[in-house]
Order: sequence, then structure tokens, then C-alpha cells
Amino acid sequence: MITSAQMRAARALLDIDQKELASRAGLSVPTIQRMESSEGVVRGVVDSLAKVVGALEAAGVELIAAGAASPAGGRGVRLRGGG
Repeated sequence: MITSAQMRAARALLDIDQKELASRAGLSVPTIQRMESSEGVVRGVVDSLAKVVGALEAAGVELIAAGAASPAGGRGVRLRGGG
């Protein structure tokens, strides 16, 4: 669904810290910290993962899944235009 590297990259694009992401997602800071310290794909409660993805997408981040169209291939994150 989302990797820890994507989460960190998305926060960097938005220029927000873990506390701000936690607030936007309605989660605790330790939950965000645990997610971001995961190796590879973030493991956790599906509802919590959906909240993080929803918060990032609402802020204008587009998460790119493996195999999705992107010039370099692989996983990534990009900020949608207009926001």
C-alpha cells in the first residue's frame, strides 16, 4: 500500500513533520513513528494506513505504486500540480 520511504518523502514534499501528519490523519505521533521505521511496505492496522494515505492525498500527494507509470519505474511519490 505505502512504504516507509514514501511516507517520509511525502512529508518532505509537504514540508510537514510527524506531528502534523499524525494530526491530519487523526493518529498518534508514535503510530506515525512506528510506520516510518518499518522496513519496506508499512505494516499496521489497515484503518490507520488508510487514514495516512487519505491525509497525504488530501494534501495533494500522489502515491505511485510499484509498476505504475513513472519515468523511472518502481515506487515513488509526487506532488500533483495545482496545489
